[in-house]
Amino acid sequence: MSIEKFRDYLELEKHYSKHTVLAYCRDLEAFRDFCMDRYDEEEVAGMNYAEIRSWIVSLVDGGVTNRSVNRKVSSLKAYYRYLMKAGVIRLDPLAHHKALKTPKKVEVPFSEEEVAMVLDGFDENDFESVRDRLIVEMFYTTGMRRSELIGLSVSDIDLSNELIRVKGKRNKERLVPVLPFLKDRIELYSTLRSALETEETEGYFFIRENGLKVYENLVYRIINNYFSKASTKVKRSPHILRHSFATHLLNGGADLNSVKELLGHSSLVSTQVYTHSSMAELKRQYGKHPRNREDS
Repeated sequence: MSIEKFRDYLELEKHYSKHTVLAYCRDLEAFRDFCMDRYDEEEVAGMNYAEIRSWIVSLVDGGVTNRSVNRKVSSLKAYYRYLMKAGVIRLDPLAHHKALKTPKKVEVPFSEEEVAMVLDGFDENDFESVRDRLIVEMFYTTGMRRSELIGLSVSDIDLSNELIRVKGKRNKERLVPVLPFLKDRIELYSTLRSALETEETEGYFFIRENGLKVYENLVYRIINNYFSKASTKVKRSPHILRHSFATHLLNGGADLNSVKELLGHSSLVSTQVYTHSSMAELKRQYGKHPRNREDS
């Protein structure tokens, strides 16, 4: 079965993003090229695990990181699951494959002081500064993903009920509360935005001065540029701000299940990643125990 049909399946049935679909198909095409070169076989549906493993070995020998290899294998897994669902194959050659070991990523959240420093540094004397501050506030007070923020439409903002409708992964929707001060920021931005709206705006909430919606690299640059003035951390991205949102909530005593719902995670396993940072804060506070002071 062709990769093109698999592409249609990912886009039309699974509703994956264009970026994800492109990555999956590139991985499949690379594997197909390997099969043609090594085994003179263009149809990857019939490849067995030994042949797939030889591809994995060639990737590792070529200097590809374990993390990247695992991602490429995930693309193959998705393809073989699709073939089984379509009745093309009966057995998944990757059913018993174990992912290569990878070092755990340590993502250090911004401190509350760093976030405050960034927010206090805005002049808010033009449309862009008002918009940029709202973007920072939106990430930090809702925990939404970059793609979710970019995809927000005007109709998703319900200020009368103080809620934002966020469209997450797999088109799963969730409602996130709007804090009172954020409501004021949204109203200010909306007033300035209305003067720039054009037919090309297409109802997107966050736009540029030309009326077109913001894009991924722009949003990344906004967060990176502002936080580079307040933080020495190597990674300064929208995801780290989302990480900060979750960590600071947990540090403040928020329930893990509540944070899970706000982040749009499908299981607690994903949310528990953020408990590592909150545990560091817990240990710091625990160090203030009277017995600890007596022993020191």
